[in-house]
Amino acid sequence: MIKDLTTGEPLKIILLFSIPLLIGNLFQQLYNLADIVIVGRILGVDALAAVGAVTPLFFLIMFAIVGLNNGFTVITGQKFGAGDFDGVRRSVAVSTILSTAITIACTLIFSVFIKQILFLMNIQQDIMHNAYWYIQICIWGLVTVNFYNLLASIVRALGDSKTPLYFLILASILNVFLALVFILKFHWNVPGSAVAVVLSQAFSALLCIFYINLKFPILHLKKQDWKFDFLRNKQDREFAKIHLDVGIPAAVQFMVLGLGILIIQSVCNSFGTDVIAAFTAALRIEQIATMPLISFGIALAAFTAQNFGAKKLGRIKNGVLKSSVINLILSLCVAFVMRYWGADIVGFFIGKQNTGVIKIAHDYIWISTLFYFFLGQIFIYRNALQGMGRPLIPLTSSCAELLVRSYAAVFLAVKYGYFGVFYSGPIAWITASVVVAIGYFINIFRLERKTSA
Repeated sequence: MIKDLTTGEPLKIILLFSIPLLIGNLFQQLYNLADIVIVGRILGVDALAAVGAVTPLFFLIMFAIVGLNNGFTVITGQKFGAGDFDGVRRSVAVSTILSTAITIACTLIFSVFIKQILFLMNIQQDIMHNAYWYIQICIWGLVTVNFYNLLASIVRALGDSKTPLYFLILASILNVFLALVFILKFHWNVPGSAVAVVLSQAFSALLCIFYINLKFPILHLKKQDWKFDFLRNKQDREFAKIHLDVGIPAAVQFMVLGLGILIIQSVCNSFGTDVIAAFTAALRIEQIATMPLISFGIALAAFTAQNFGAKKLGRIKNGVLKSSVINLILSLCVAFVMRYWGADIVGFFIGKQNTGVIKIAHDYIWISTLFYFFLGQIFIYRNALQGMGRPLIPLTSSCAELLVRSYAAVFLAVKYGYFGVFYSGPIAWITASVVVAIGYFINIFRLERKTSA
């Protein structure tokens, strides 16, 4: 259901909007947990290491797609907040055209150069075969990932965070079922898990298309909504440029985050199978644990975009302040849970007999949980700036995070081994949170002066 986020108590609206997002994101992480449980328990630690070694590369590509679509639909949300429904439909059409073209280009590029990329990632020869086919299948399925994320972002931009949740739940269940069938019955091993991920994403995209056509009249695009002449029509070029001006920096920002994880994974790959498997398991569980922080940030982006379009700066400030406080509380609660039960959760997913892997995963969790506060604040200020159509500061913070993370990972790994690699993420979080918070307050100050003038 479409919802206007420009009226009512900001904190209540953001909380109610974030709850379906949180549940949906948790179910989306079941795609990853299915890999850990099914691959790790049925096929063993080596198979889990193969999946874990290349998963950050898939995240890098997927993050770019998610960032691109989130950036495009910021314009959609602003048009909706301003009451420009023709602009909403045109925004959806141009977003679909641009994101599809970019996704196809990425698929072709990565498919051609994937072997060279895996070589640069220090993938060990004993896991190369499974790693190659897992990532190659995921790359071939990028179009399905793109369509689901684009449609879900459009629906969220119009204030509906529940509909994508229902489809994710169904798709997550389907993913687990297909992974078990492909691995246990068809004996496709690691590639079977990748096929299950792609087919599940395609299923959720089809559900989104069907439901939007049935329940969202505002998104029923007309023939003229698709008429773009980017070469000869200046207005069409300008409209596409507005989307690209927000979408490209957002995509680069997410790619930078994914590249940071990829660099850390590449360094971890040099420490052997146990470290790869431990880092994979710990990172997947941490991603689930930090979903409340991420979901709160995504909700704030939709809230900010609509209110920015409606020129309600006071509501934006109110929402950001209260969200920052709530996220602080959430980060402390999540850190407490992870510190005391994180290792047990890892053991449950990969098998308690893998004591060496569990010990290494516990070391990572014990370090990273001390810095969840900074991670939470990144999501708040970064998404607020994205919602206001200010992508350059989040991009700057992401670049700073990448530089610090990369330098720390390589430098500390030389001195302290994989322990040093585990500290590189938290150090980068501190850096990025400071940059993006300063950028937010500078932008708010300038907007207030402009409004007063």
